[in-house]
Amino acid sequence: MKKSELPTKICPVCQRPFSWRKKWEKVWSEVRYCSERCRRTKKTPDNRSVVRES
Repeated sequence: MKKSELPTKICPVCQRPFSWRKKWEKVWSEVRYCSERCRRTKKTPDNRSVVRES
């Protein structure tokens, strides 16, 4: 299979496309993030910046 024929997904954190990798062969349906860095900095309600009024 050619690299251009591999499935791709969009990372919800960085919004960049990433391609299927051999190490994800059995868990591709569960893969959401392109990297460990994006997985650690995923957007959650706790991670949002809170604007505080003085």
